[in-house]
Amino acid sequence: MRHKGILLIVFILAFCLVLMLVHSGKKSTQEQEADSWLEFDNCTSILVTKKASADGSVMTTHSCDGGWEFRLNVVPGKTSKQGEMRPIYKGGGRGAERRQAVIVGEIPEIKQTYSRFDVAYPFLNEKQLGIGETTFGGRRELYNPEGKLDIMALQRIVLERTSTAREAIKMIGELVKEHGYGDYGECLTFIDTKEAWLFEIMGAGPLEIGAVWAAVRIPEGEVSVSANRSRIGEINIEDTDNYMASENIFTLGEEMGWYDPKSDKPFRFYEVYAPSNSIGCRRREWRVFSTLAPGLKLDPWAVRYPFSIKPEKKVTKQMLMALHRDFYQGTEHDLSKGLAAGPFNNPNRFSTQTRPPEGYVGWERPISIFRCSYCIVVQVRDWLPDWIGGLAWFAEDDPKTSCFVPFYGGITKVPESYQVGRRDVFDKKSAWWAFDFVSNWANLRYSQMSEDIKKAYTDFENSFFNLQASVEARAEALYKENPAACREYLTEYSNQTAQRVVDDWWALADYLIVKYNDGYVNVPEARRGAGYPKEWLDAVGYGKTKIKNK
Repeated sequence: MRHKGILLIVFILAFCLVLMLVHSGKKSTQEQEADSWLEFDNCTSILVTKKASADGSVMTTHSCDGGWEFRLNVVPGKTSKQGEMRPIYKGGGRGAERRQAVIVGEIPEIKQTYSRFDVAYPFLNEKQLGIGETTFGGRRELYNPEGKLDIMALQRIVLERTSTAREAIKMIGELVKEHGYGDYGECLTFIDTKEAWLFEIMGAGPLEIGAVWAAVRIPEGEVSVSANRSRIGEINIEDTDNYMASENIFTLGEEMGWYDPKSDKPFRFYEVYAPSNSIGCRRREWRVFSTLAPGLKLDPWAVRYPFSIKPEKKVTKQMLMALHRDFYQGTEHDLSKGLAAGPFNNPNRFSTQTRPPEGYVGWERPISIFRCSYCIVVQVRDWLPDWIGGLAWFAEDDPKTSCFVPFYGGITKVPESYQVGRRDVFDKKSAWWAFDFVSNWANLRYSQMSEDIKKAYTDFENSFFNLQASVEARAEALYKENPAACREYLTEYSNQTAQRVVDDWWALADYLIVKYNDGYVNVPEARRGAGYPKEWLDAVGYGKTKIKNK
């Protein structure tokens, strides 16, 4: 079976080479460069260390910005007997570990696993290990479809079995060495109650079982970001407190001709394994850093930014939520401005089949994007019991038209509305459809509807923030008396809160349908014509068609 797979890969590579030779003369420089590596623009993740945060939390974020699984579940921990095996799944629901996924292998089960959240990219377990993710692609030559472990499977396994970032990274290194990595270039942002790490991994080639990877600890007091391109530069494998890497970190690049150890040029992970100057990626890096440290006066057109920076103000969860709702407001790249934003300042830019000319930018790629499946802000806190200290603020769909609700790490379930739904069937029982419908309806008159939506999520989120201290104090008191009662209390609070938001979002949808029906503003007062801004009317030539009398 293994030999047949190798022959198939060789055939596919040979066929692709023929196609490249046939068409290379017809491609622009931009297109030919794109052939050498894979690029993605589907996620953004921000890392915040303990001393960089306002309350001492360690935090990470993740926006899942493609057509991925949005259904959320809690997978309970379980006890297994010696000799039992854990299946390795690939595929199934565009991310989630579901029955339709294919079993491609198995590993020995452990005696006791931890409970964890499962969605497209699992993100938190009951021991306060949190993970964010972004895909950066990397060199095509390193992809190995026969590797048994994709990034989602690795996230699930380490969340079930480890409680610290270091343990998780080491376990991934061991797993891929034995079973192979079968995914594109990926970044995982790991947090535990003490540290934050940025980890990047790629395959070792189509005929190699293994992977090439590196991990860097974020310096204490600083923040970092990943936005779909490799961020790890020079590494010092002797400094084990701050760096980890695969055994082939240097040799693979040398064997492939991407790195010459005899040259004066230093080894940089991103240059060797995942070169990319994508404007859509680096613009988001710039926006995070320039927002948190404006005094650095970073150039929005720079090709590379620092690996991490010290924020000028301590970072709060609210600041991270705001960044994930960002579309470059107040800058020269503001997507709510200009003719492309339409008459109602819509920052959304849908896909187009027309490519911009070589050397030009098409639509700006903001941090907040309409196609987002879900977004999380995860905080972990060492002064609280794990079930209380781990907290995921979860928003279905596009964050700028959604609401972040609190799900504590120790809960045993989420509302049914968060567990159900399909993209091809409109379903009022589904939380995702509530937020997605409001997001899409807002496109009709964004400038006004977004204010109604902002008021709704602001009111809810402020109430959650105001209640947080008392909720956690009550949970901590229960934990000391009866941990099971604490877990039940947190589960009930998280579920009731989340479902109340979903119910109100459907009510908000009904309200927006009525209020902005037929292009009017119908409530709270009598119906009135809202019209169009004069600037937009002038730009599209309103009133410039002269009447011709026969």
